[in-house]
Amino acid sequence: MEIEQIINSYNPEDKPIKDLAQIKQLLPHREPFLFLDKVIYLTETEVVGVREIKTTENFFKGHFPDTPIMPGVLQIEALAQTGGILLLSTVPDPENYLCLFMKIENAKFRTIVVPDAKIFLKLTLLEPIRRGIAHMQGKVYFNNTIAAESEMLAQIKKYKNL
Repeated sequence: MEIEQIINSYNPEDKPIKDLAQIKQLLPHREPFLFLDKVIYLTETEVVGVREIKTTENFFKGHFPDTPIMPGVLQIEALAQTGGILLLSTVPDPENYLCLFMKIENAKFRTIVVPDAKIFLKLTLLEPIRRGIAHMQGKVYFNNTIAAESEMLAQIKKYKNL
């Protein structure tokens, strides 16, 4: 499904595919470093998550007090966390795995993300997962435009093998 269709048909009242409690069952991240509120689309090769950027976000205190902007690196982190949901959904026992960020390539920051915004985070597998390693393309959408994008490598690994 095209991202524009997903964004335009998004209704915050609809039941998400994964809500915050279900995300916390899969990801080890917790506030203030959890940057994914819900997953609204998930297939074997794509995922779309949503994050509401609140005025009260801790990072706005220093970035920047008079002109608050969501840091680009946190947008990439939000993409990585969303990608983690995609990868962990490929194993039968995701509670026994971690998703580890390995590499960022071709990161581009195209527009700023401000408080009281909603961002959509789309990750697409660029090739099949091999030996637990995934090559993905991620895009952050704000106001129906790409705010940031990056290719990334991530690995899913059993806890006991860390």
